Amino acid sequence: MKKMTINFTVNGQEYDLVVPVNRTLTQVLRENLRLTGTKQGCAVGDCGSCTVLLNGLPVNSCLVLAVEADGQEITTIEGLAQDEQLHPIQQAFVEHGGIQCGFCTPGMILSSKALLDKNPTPTEHEIREAISGNLCRCTGYQKIVEAIASVGKNDLA
Repeated sequence: MKKMTINFTVNGQEYDLVVPVNRTLTQVLRENLRLTGTKQGCAVGDCGSCTVLLNGLPVNSCLVLAVEADGQEITTIEGLAQDEQLHPIQQAFVEHGGIQCGFCTPGMILSSKALLDKNPTPTEHEIREAISGNLCRCTGYQKIVEAIASVGKNDLA
């Protein structure tokens, strides 16, 4: 199996790794870096549980080869909390009951962060569109939407 050396930054820390060229970013994050907050769901880009931020944009890491992330900046759910304080989006999910089983939560939060970084006061429609690539089987989405809106200072409740 052909391997390649890649260099990327994950959650502010730089890494140099030798990886097989067919390994996905999800696999490298979970198995090489032990960042297990990124979930492996469908492995075909349908569920969004593997969503990470690649240069600030949400991507399904199951569809990105690790070699494609060479030289890029990646943020995973583990990179949001600072000094053991939850990120405001994480805190809002807790406060609004936007977490049930938690499997979709990392991807939902990272998709939300990307939205709020570019649009701090999104409408309900914009929020729902931003998380449309993230499937949740537990919550029915309303509490998730309310959590995101509360951080965006556009409380829909």
